[in-house]
Amino acid sequence: MDGGDEQFVILDTAPTGHTVLLLEAAESYDREIRRSAGHTPEPVRRLLPRLRDPNFTKILLVTHAEATPVAEAERLQADLRRAGIEPFGWVVNQSLLASGTRDAQLQHRAAAQLPFVRRVAEDLSERTALIPWLTEVPVGPERLAALLRA
Repeated sequence: MDGGDEQFVILDTAPTGHTVLLLEAAESYDREIRRSAGHTPEPVRRLLPRLRDPNFTKILLVTHAEATPVAEAERLQADLRRAGIEPFGWVVNQSLLASGTRDAQLQHRAAAQLPFVRRVAEDLSERTALIPWLTEVPVGPERLAALLRA
């Protein structure tokens, strides 16, 4: 996180408690350093305040439009809020709804995703990005830019 002054730092964690464990570990580390050394190094001291600062940290919850992933991300959001961290937005990934598919079976599956996309967009997040199901992973600046244009 200390490198975030001059660059982006991306931390990708699983939604099922790993992020909260990471936050708790940072708090425990801070307490232990203060206890044993009497002072906390500046990067450690700034970690949690930076995570809680919406001008410095943008938390994006990424999910699929299905019951279990949305429920897990919703629990993570509640845990983050208890820690004083407000998620910036949600990304619903691999959406058949946004894919434009004309296949009847895939359209049926897309319709099944609709309640979960609505739940995220209307109830859980102020900002929601819906990413279509893609045949190729958008790696690199050019592909990410093309995804944004689409």
